[in-house]
Amino acid sequence: MIIGLAKWISQFLAPVLSLASLIVLSIVYFAPVGVLHTGVSLLIVKPTGDADGPTVFVGALGSCGRPDNVSAVNCTQLNVQPTYNISVLPSGTPDLLTAPVASTPIFIGVSLVFTLIFFFMFTFLSLRHKMGKAASNARFESPGIQHATSWIGLIGFLMGSTSFLVTRMWFGKTVEDFNKIIARDGSSAPQIVADIGNGFTMAWIAYALFAVPLVSSMTKLQATAPKKKPAV
Repeated sequence: MIIGLAKWISQFLAPVLSLASLIVLSIVYFAPVGVLHTGVSLLIVKPTGDADGPTVFVGALGSCGRPDNVSAVNCTQLNVQPTYNISVLPSGTPDLLTAPVASTPIFIGVSLVFTLIFFFMFTFLSLRHKMGKAASNARFESPGIQHATSWIGLIGFLMGSTSFLVTRMWFGKTVEDFNKIIARDGSSAPQIVADIGNGFTMAWIAYALFAVPLVSSMTKLQATAPKKKPAV
């Protein structure tokens, strides 16, 4: 039973988790400019409490803003070197909303490409026994293909998670400094507050899902590695 469960996880569940991870990471990367303008962001500046007022949603590739809850959302262009538009925020707003290191969004994008390639290679290797004789060729069992699949997945995982971690640290410091200035200015400061968005939580969940097919791929690599003969 345990062997059957492990086989089911490796052949069927792991590819689904890989696809789910890829979809979630893509949403986080392109939001809020490309998709879900007000639903997903890495950083958000909003009115204090439940008041209606200006809001800015910041992501890896740009920002979206609206002067109040009923107005249309205006977004910047998608850009790997984004400049955030905070014109909807009141005067006196601390000018601290800047993008992290310029190469960070590029690294996230490259990691998504590796994740996409890994998804196709891993899914093919997992389900090729159901794709006919051509896909069942013995050459697909070679350690070289398993090796390449595992390394592509590992590079995508490390590059992406590290880039999101760097971005999280950058925006975490931005939120801290932003709110300190607002608190210091007291009643004369705009009634707004900065906070970390839900995009980072989604990214961590996505990488937790991605770890399952990655570990499965590396386990297959270990199983298919040629055994070294003991020295005589």
